[in-house]
Amino acid sequence: MDKQTLISLVAPVSGKLLKLSEIQDPVFSQGLMGQGFAIEPTSSKIVAPIDGTVTLVSETKHAFGIKTKNGADILVHLGVDTVELAGKPFKVSIKQGDEVKVGQPVVEMNLQMIKDAGKQTSVILAITNSNDILEQLLTTGFDQEVKAGATVAMAAIKSSEKNPVKTKNTGNKYDSLAADIVENVGGVENINSVIHCITRLRFYLKDDSKANDSIIENLDGVITVAKAGGQYQVVIGQAVTDVYDAVIGQIGTEFSNDTATAEAVAETTKDAKKIHGVWPNIKQGISNFIGVLTASMIPIIGILAGSGILKGILAALTGFKILSTTSGTYVILNAVGDATFYFLPIVLGFTAAKKLGSNPIVLGIVGGILIYPQIVTLAGKASTASTNFLGIPTTLVSYTSSVFPIIVAAWLGKYVEKFLKKVIPTYIRSVFVPILEALILSLAIIIGVGPIITLISKGLSNGLVAIYDFSPTLSGFILGGVYQTMVIFGLHWGLIPIVINDIATNGHSYINSILSITMVAQGGAVLAVFLKTKDKHLKEMSLAAAISAFCGVTEPALYGVNLKYKRIFIVASIASAIGGALTGFLRVDNYALSGALIGFPAFITPGVGIGSNFYGYLISHYATLLLSVVLVYLFGYTDKMLAKKNDPMNLENAKIA
Repeated sequence: MDKQTLISLVAPVSGKLLKLSEIQDPVFSQGLMGQGFAIEPTSSKIVAPIDGTVTLVSETKHAFGIKTKNGADILVHLGVDTVELAGKPFKVSIKQGDEVKVGQPVVEMNLQMIKDAGKQTSVILAITNSNDILEQLLTTGFDQEVKAGATVAMAAIKSSEKNPVKTKNTGNKYDSLAADIVENVGGVENINSVIHCITRLRFYLKDDSKANDSIIENLDGVITVAKAGGQYQVVIGQAVTDVYDAVIGQIGTEFSNDTATAEAVAETTKDAKKIHGVWPNIKQGISNFIGVLTASMIPIIGILAGSGILKGILAALTGFKILSTTSGTYVILNAVGDATFYFLPIVLGFTAAKKLGSNPIVLGIVGGILIYPQIVTLAGKASTASTNFLGIPTTLVSYTSSVFPIIVAAWLGKYVEKFLKKVIPTYIRSVFVPILEALILSLAIIIGVGPIITLISKGLSNGLVAIYDFSPTLSGFILGGVYQTMVIFGLHWGLIPIVINDIATNGHSYINSILSITMVAQGGAVLAVFLKTKDKHLKEMSLAAAISAFCGVTEPALYGVNLKYKRIFIVASIASAIGGALTGFLRVDNYALSGALIGFPAFITPGVGIGSNFYGYLISHYATLLLSVVLVYLFGYTDKMLAKKNDPMNLENAKIA
């Protein structure tokens, strides 16, 4: 028989003893915080339920934790949702590190103030490490009145020699990530303790400056890093518990604090479940998407920037008739510059899957299906773009260079794979799960996402063209402000055929001049970051992204910098809107499928040469460049954003539990 140690738990307050299942808080009632009990208080005096060391006093005073000499972590939570009261109803007489005796007064709780705020006063006690150490919890009769300090429960604690001990090598797939994180936060010697909430590892470090932010946030499995309230937070997402276990397995349980972790999980779980209206949910969804998008693009930003610069050089060479588009030299160099963009869904499928927990190989295949040559060919012709699959009508879309659809597929992938593994027998999974997953995800994009994008894109494009016919200035302002957002969601494809048709039919395109402005604005934004930041890595990335944008390729600027620090993108879009309005007002025209700063030959009027249109190009584009650089430099970026940037899984960036 296993050895046990019995410990007594007294009522922390006078009142009616209740089962945890009766508490109207799913985090506690479902036992997510461990076994325990609750009391509906009739007194304001809170006492220590057991001897031990205070391991936690919540910043908002609504909870405290005690660790016993037997290793039990006791959490006492005062009221339900009382964290929102910012500590006003509580007077706390203990602090972290204090030794307390059973029955010792520790908190005064203003019951009336809590009731007036519309909150429940239930006092909850939970043994947060129940799964690890608790053999059995015996509680006296429920629904009876108890007095503070009276014994109400007996906990049978497993002998310490029977407690599970984690080794340095836990043998799970998160070991490598855990080791990399520990090394880059400065090693074990730089860690005071570590806890976690529902998305983040929260390190208390001795010296934050020893942590290597850029390396950590680029680790596979890490979304980003943040610093708040004395914590160094590594954002993991749904796998945070697995990574935390691997970290503790490597550095030792002495660095853990189960009570603080339980409180952090409880509070952030509540935050995740709260509904504050439509807009915050939309804002959170957008933040989630942008976070995953930028994290997925980071590994390929360098080659995207280099490819963009090469494409810009080729555009200049062909624009000055130095190089023919039919020459072998051009074809080969163009393939080198264009391949990364053409096959972007394949590469992005792989990187996004690694961030979102899907199968990277399957998502790479899905990307290949989306840009399969025959599909691209059929999608390029109006007569063949409309088709059907097993009788389901659909519109084929060219997904070359696209971003949004494959991100959606990567997000869906983990759920599809989980479902397939449930319904397919183990002995045939290796064959059927991958191909069925690829089929389901491809159809979801081709039949579902593609037609929706096409419909919205066409509607937006027709509307923007109609506005241009009404007012070039207004059209320039609107299109200049929203075009790069359209690019993010793949909605810009509806404008491209219009531009191509204008140039092919009329020999020019006013719309393309405005699109050109948006590239300059985004490039100016990253140029401002290059000029202002002192971070070496960000400075290098910003300069390359700026050059690429000036060559007509904005992906490195968008996904490498501007969206990652959202305010930069917003300020750049404002500059772009003003520049677009100026372009429309000057009626700047474009005579080739080229633009930005490197594409200036496309603004020289054929048969006329350098004249008013080219001067309009210089005024609009360089005014936009100057405006974007100045606005972002002054209002869009500061190096403080390196530490304060929000992560896609953010529930409450600065909350300390």
